[in-house]
Amino acid sequence: MTAMSWGHLAERVLAAAGPDRYLLGVAGPPGAGKSTFAAGLRDAINTRAGGPVAEVAPMDGYHLSNAELRAAGNLTRKGEPDTFDAAGFVQNLRRLRDEPLGAPVPWPTFDRRVDEPTPGGIVFADQRVIVAEGNYLLFDDAEGQEWSAVRKLLDECWYLDADRRLLEKRLLRRHIRGGRTVGAARLKVHDSDFRNADRIAATRGRADLVLRGHQGRYYLE
Repeated sequence: MTAMSWGHLAERVLAAAGPDRYLLGVAGPPGAGKSTFAAGLRDAINTRAGGPVAEVAPMDGYHLSNAELRAAGNLTRKGEPDTFDAAGFVQNLRRLRDEPLGAPVPWPTFDRRVDEPTPGGIVFADQRVIVAEGNYLLFDDAEGQEWSAVRKLLDECWYLDADRRLLEKRLLRRHIRGGRTVGAARLKVHDSDFRNADRIAATRGRADLVLRGHQGRYYLE
């Protein structure tokens, strides 16, 4: 595998981005480190560009609220494709694509401390590079009609992978920190997260670039 430096990845994005807004997707299974990678890439792009030209647009802000999920009997399935506001995610991606630079586009974020979305946690305006990260960015019509609209709105989409044992370790830690018992966390990982991971892995071949994280570095596959 070929090691990819932050500088190289940032240069690739900046070389592809023009004067208009450029949307890059970062897909991958839960626990792969997409949020960490997207933040690192954003920082590298901004360093190379000499200013805040890039920002992250996380999919997690489009989780349905716990109240909505509980009412539908879906709280234990939180994180699966139909527990997100996919239509809202697509609509705001389209706004980022269509609105001129400088026009404000509010974007929700996700607060893991309370396990709920935060409306308008980010407001995009002058950023011309958007790094959208999330699980289902490479789905096609067969996997979810609403999600399938995402890929068409992205200029490029990368896939971030990780060893399954590492995914399990990270996800267990995440769920335990979120208040689950060890047993409940294991059940969530094996009955829900890994089922999602298998569906997402089937989309890997649609990515423009496949990377694997290992010990804080990223490698081209």
